[in-house]
Order: sequence, then structure tokens, then C-alpha cells
Amino acid sequence: MSIRQGLLSLLAEGPRHGYQLRQDFEQRTGATWPLNVGQVYTTLARLARDGLVEMTGETDDQQKVYALTTSGRRELDDWFRTPIELADRPRDELAIKLAMAAMTPGVVLADVVQAQRTATVQAVQDYTRLKAKADPDHDVGWLLVLDSLLFQAEAELRWLDACEERLSRAAAANGRKSSRSAAGTAGAAGKAVRA
Repeated sequence: MSIRQGLLSLLAEGPRHGYQLRQDFEQRTGATWPLNVGQVYTTLARLARDGLVEMTGETDDQQKVYALTTSGRRELDDWFRTPIELADRPRDELAIKLAMAAMTPGVVLADVVQAQRTATVQAVQDYTRLKAKADPDHDVGWLLVLDSLLFQAEAELRWLDACEERLSRAAAANGRKSSRSAAGTAGAAGKAVRA
């Protein structure tokens, strides 16, 4: 999720100070992607530098209030019109973790997969409970986020099934290789004894 575009989107609704932006961002996303205030203000400074937002004043307690500029609105509109490519998304940490676990001595890959499966099943249950509690008339954005998280978790479970199948096939193939190797060694030993 781009914090930059998220803040621009919130500012499209009207001027806000950094703490309000943080609260609104977390409310919209159900705190799925928590922000710290430092991230918000650093991003606002960059947006202001790039001419996408401008400071319009301060609150009574000296918090700077920012508003979207015309350039900021154009960038936001471009973002909404442009699909996000799969290649542009962050690296999949789980895929990297399993790839590394497959080659790391002393790591039982099946155990890593099972630990992830347990956590992912729990996440599916949690997201399902949250969906049941949401108000479909007022929490549309939050429900969209929950649907995305739920579908991703369900896809992860399917992928973990595929990982386990691949591990089973590899173990079976290695078992056949070990048996052939042992049989070959025994046959060679028998020939040597007879010679």
C-alpha cells in the first residue's frame, strides 16, 4: 500500500493535519497497515516538496494543516486509473522464507509450512469474524480491505497445499533414488564377493 497515495486520497476529502491523516488512514484500513506519525509527516514533507500538497495553516495547538493541490489531485486520479502490476508489489516474504528453508541444513520444510498453515487458518477465522461484525452500509472501505485479506489468506492456504504436495512428491522421488542406490550398492557388493 502506498502511504503517499493513501494520504492524497484522504486529503481529497478536505484539509487535515498529520495526526488526523494517521487516524483516518488506520480507520479506513482497519489498522491493517498501521502508520506511525513520523511516517505521515515525512510523507507530507515529500508531498509538499513535490507540489502535491500545501500547508494551509495550523490548528490551535500548532499542528500544520495540509490540503491537496491541483497537481496532487492529478496524481491521485492517475493512481486510481492505473492498475497495480503484480511485478510492482513487494517481495513475497513467505515464498522467500520457504525457498530458503528448503535449502537450509537442519530445517524441516514441512514444519515451516505447517506453522504457516496454522497461522493462516487463524487469520482466515479472524477476518471472517471481523466481516461479520462490520456494518455493510457504512463500512464499505473496511469490508473491501477485509475481502482482499481474506481472499489472499485463502489463496495462501491453496498455495501451502501445493507446497505440501510438492514436498511429498520430492520425498517419494528421493525415497526411490535411495532405494535404487542402496540396491545398486548391494548388487555391486554381491558381484565383488562372487568375483
